[in-house]
Amino acid sequence: MFMRIIDPKRCRNVLAPAFLAAQVLVVHFAIAGESAPSTPASARFPAAFGSWKVFRQDPIDAETARELKADLLVSQSYLDPPARSFASLLVAWYQSQRDGTRQPHSPKVCLPGAGWTPRIADEVTVETAAGAITVNRYVVDQGLQHAVVLYWYQNSRRVIAGEWAATYERAFSARRWLFHRVMNLLRHNGDA
Repeated sequence: MFMRIIDPKRCRNVLAPAFLAAQVLVVHFAIAGESAPSTPASARFPAAFGSWKVFRQDPIDAETARELKADLLVSQSYLDPPARSFASLLVAWYQSQRDGTRQPHSPKVCLPGAGWTPRIADEVTVETAAGAITVNRYVVDQGLQHAVVLYWYQNSRRVIAGEWAATYERAFSARRWLFHRVMNLLRHNGDA
């Protein structure tokens, strides 16, 4: 008698949409529960790296800040007096990218827009205190100036050099992201 009351086909037609609705609710509440960490203080960025010393803080113009949409921007220049070298550091901190509207963009977009001509675009391995990382190397020219630009994307788990890999990772994770760019103006023949 019990089997005649519950029709398996009807039960499936009711349970499948109910399970889908439950999944949507669980995902919605899991995503809505994001607790973003506080933005780091820009004063925590080092004033020296080995022989490299902070030379000056570089202000970021309002248009660039609006374009980047970062929660924190740090831009400062470093000097290496023994080598007579100069480099600028830009770090963009993104508290959350859940809505998809705030993401770092590639120097391959902004540098040509600022008049720099690309000469070399590849990846190199850089030794750090935390181990070797792979970063993008972008060699550019502007008139008689030559520069080597190293940049990468980073979250709490990993460093990513590849543009598409970083885009994919940002799209499918809610992790906080840092974008790093180091630009070294070359003094001599432009060898990178």
